[in-house]
Amino acid sequence: MNSYLRHYIDGQWVESEGGRRHEVISPATEQPVSEVVLGSAADVDKAVAAARRAFETFSTTSKEERVALLERIVAEYQARMPQMARAISEEMGAPISMASTAQVGAGLGHLVTGIAALRDFEFEEKVGPNMVLREPIGVVALITPWNWPLNQITAKLAPALAAGNTVVLKPSEQTPGCAAIFAEAVHAAGVPAGVFNLVQGDGPGVGTALAKHPDVDMVSFTGSTRAGILVAKNAADTVKRVHQELGGKSANIILPGTPLDKALKGAALRLLMNSGQSCIAPMRLLVHRSQYDEAVAWLRAFFEKAAVDEPLKEGQHIGPVVNRPQYEKIQGLIAKGIEEGAELVAGGPGRAEGKDSGYYVKPTLFAGVTNDMTIAREEIFGPVLGVLVYDSVEEAIRIANDTVYGLAAYVMGDPAQARDVVRKLRAGSVFVNSANLDPNIPFGGYKQSGNGREFGKYGIEEFTELKGIIGALPEGAVPDIPAEAAA
Repeated sequence: MNSYLRHYIDGQWVESEGGRRHEVISPATEQPVSEVVLGSAADVDKAVAAARRAFETFSTTSKEERVALLERIVAEYQARMPQMARAISEEMGAPISMASTAQVGAGLGHLVTGIAALRDFEFEEKVGPNMVLREPIGVVALITPWNWPLNQITAKLAPALAAGNTVVLKPSEQTPGCAAIFAEAVHAAGVPAGVFNLVQGDGPGVGTALAKHPDVDMVSFTGSTRAGILVAKNAADTVKRVHQELGGKSANIILPGTPLDKALKGAALRLLMNSGQSCIAPMRLLVHRSQYDEAVAWLRAFFEKAAVDEPLKEGQHIGPVVNRPQYEKIQGLIAKGIEEGAELVAGGPGRAEGKDSGYYVKPTLFAGVTNDMTIAREEIFGPVLGVLVYDSVEEAIRIANDTVYGLAAYVMGDPAQARDVVRKLRAGSVFVNSANLDPNIPFGGYKQSGNGREFGKYGIEEFTELKGIIGALPEGAVPDIPAEAAA
């Protein structure tokens, strides 16, 4: 069993002050696979103090110095990709083939893109006779999830460091391994002491302490909407900036007349990837009535053949979901779908065939879903797809937008018609005809899917403060302030 019983604070691996041990249970075997120390408020105080001290110097470094620093992190990251992939596979159940490519590759992509964005980023802008500066915010708390752990760590860390901030990272207690290995990479890259700090822990302990901490200037959080609300409330008393990427219930509209084979295969693969545990997974598939029966029949065959197998086995299968609470939540929502009258076409309750233990969910397909059903309203975060019917494109758009979420949406079909549809969808990212995420394009949500944006230059902007300098003053001059303005 792997042990991660120390935090990384002020350039050193240190023992926790008052923390407690926590076992991570393998979703494949239901046995302990690693152990981590869940940190305390005292650990958070130490990490924040280190980040505050380091900020005084790091915030004054040049763009070129920060580019060089990120380049060294990339080199050390690449050397550890196999270790990090195995840790992800063991702790959260991603198949090793997918963990070794998409999971660790996404993290690398954000680091590389962050470097390119930093090279081109303008921290000063002349506006008439005045100047606008973008300056680092200060100490930033990064609170990241388990489903795409390295993706979210680097999507936040790269722009935070690029902007000149110092950080305290709290990864999910479900996936401590890849975060600890990542911290080793940061240390080996020569990141100055206090610029990057890692405090392992859970949300109620370390997460709450970071959100409330008076010396934390910004919290960047990715997770559920429920948890995001708590983060925002905890941060409110100190009026710190809160940047959030939260839940989703993405709709995928297949436009009338679209050839179904390619469109449905893309829809199914997007949904099943990572066992459905992606915030942008397209869990509501909208099909025109004229193609509905054909679509359901095609999907039935696909879902019945979808393979479920062990995480450490190579291949194009899906693994278990992350833990028992998530497994039980998904089982409850499948039962709710049946209870509310959706047609169970494939999969259903219980473990996947041939699995007597582990949190293996059957790839499950529902037809006859209406948008008022629980399985169309709640984020399932599992390999469960609901198919809805529509009679006009306008109706499809209304259904797609009829959700409290607005993280992503998908449109498949004629590009000219799709261009009109995408402008009417209330979502932060809209994918057209199987396009993939681009780390240069802003990512974030509308409505209860969060606020702020990540990726590329837009991510760097999120981690800066704007300062307006009004008037060209001689060196050392002090401006006269009108009495009424001073009052």
